[in-house]
Amino acid sequence: MVAMRLLPIFRMAELRRLEAAARGQPLMERAGLAAADVARTMLGVRDGSVLVLAGPGNNGGDAFVVARRLRELFFDVAVVFRGDLAQLPADAGDAHRAFVGAGGSTVTDIPPGWRGSLIVDGLFGIGLARPLAAEYASLVERVNGSGTPILALDVPSGLDADTGAARGPTIRAAATATFIALKPGLLTGDGIDFCGELSVHALDLESEAMAPATGHRLDWTSLAADLPAVLTRRTRNVHKGSFGTLAVVGGADGMIGAPLLAGRAALHAGAGKVWIGFVAGNPPSVDWGQPELMLRQADQVLAAGASAIVCGPGLGTTPSAKALLVRAIAERVPLVLDADALNAIAVDPALAVALAQRKAPTLATPHPAEAARLLGTDTAAIQADRLGAAQALAAKLEAAVVLKGAGSVLAYPDASWDINASGNPGLASAGTGDVLAGFAGAFLAQGLDAKTALRLAVCVHGAAADACVRAGRGPLGLTAVELIDAARKLLNAR
Repeated sequence: MVAMRLLPIFRMAELRRLEAAARGQPLMERAGLAAADVARTMLGVRDGSVLVLAGPGNNGGDAFVVARRLRELFFDVAVVFRGDLAQLPADAGDAHRAFVGAGGSTVTDIPPGWRGSLIVDGLFGIGLARPLAAEYASLVERVNGSGTPILALDVPSGLDADTGAARGPTIRAAATATFIALKPGLLTGDGIDFCGELSVHALDLESEAMAPATGHRLDWTSLAADLPAVLTRRTRNVHKGSFGTLAVVGGADGMIGAPLLAGRAALHAGAGKVWIGFVAGNPPSVDWGQPELMLRQADQVLAAGASAIVCGPGLGTTPSAKALLVRAIAERVPLVLDADALNAIAVDPALAVALAQRKAPTLATPHPAEAARLLGTDTAAIQADRLGAAQALAAKLEAAVVLKGAGSVLAYPDASWDINASGNPGLASAGTGDVLAGFAGAFLAQGLDAKTALRLAVCVHGAAADACVRAGRGPLGLTAVELIDAARKLLNAR
């Protein structure tokens, strides 16, 4: 099977450097023509009346190229431009002159009674890092409420391209044609709900050849095309010990289901053996739904020499739970930290220091509230810059971190990062995080490095949810246990 390349993601500063390196190439013309092709596809056989919103910067220049091209294709095009022509950047000014020279003209507001088939948003691009000014905010609100599909150029106006934060009225696009490469803000946070169907137009630039990317988009098709050998099970002379033993520590009174979910997930993701170590004083002796799991007390499991450990699902917050966490951190085997383990670290700086000093790989799987506790801030601040928060956690904990949520962000101690493209709202239900932790632990137990284990766990977790939805099981009412078998099927698909 041939490996597929993960698409690079660039931040604004990196994109500006790429643009500078390509100075002299007709990037604006290429961008506008590429977006016009997307617009033509969206228009299809419908009435060809198009409204183009052109802003006062280079995004507006892209819009003028789109408008010129659509006019050449005999579409009825109206262009709204409220900027100062004298203040347009050079390339945008050239694009405007070419548009006017081809017979085009602009107006300062939406024509009264305008009805059409498509709106093209070329108001503001990747440079916007503040709320829209009132005159543009009102324009955005009007077109959002028009019921007409919107094509955004590069990023929806009002969306922060670096963070995915929508700080005020923001274009809610049916599609976004983004240029050169992906931007973080299109893939995480608010951006997922505002960009619609996303297409990437490289503009004849080999971005990663010009500047290697530190960020990439994870998609299951690409990862599944090049699974690590241990997951393909092609070698026949093996036994259960060949695939590691995972210890799952958690399950305080009232939370016994959490480690069981993690354990079941780990078995289905290929771990040779799974031990469940319960904190609860009177835990079950067998999981009749998965009798292959070996159920013990937590201290017994930690002393038994597992290949990897998952600590945290249903762990609780008692002193004895913290003592178990201390022991887990001290073990020189790969470790996944989730849920209550992360909350304990957040309130004890000594634990964070011990974690950062571990010699074995560490994975952490916080949701935004847990990340906020770990960084001493609030959830709103985490969501305002999800990538920055994940990177801060990776540096603080010396761990591979996934900040869960819409467009889960993965960050690593070497400063590289990923944004996951799989998954859907069905994952917003109890127990799905325990399943994710189990997948990650299983991959570590089978000998995968921390980055590969986390990438695969997060992406197959989301892909399993997508598979369930395609089969009619969700997103409404999708349960954590349903992800487990779906993920196994994906891992075994050849």
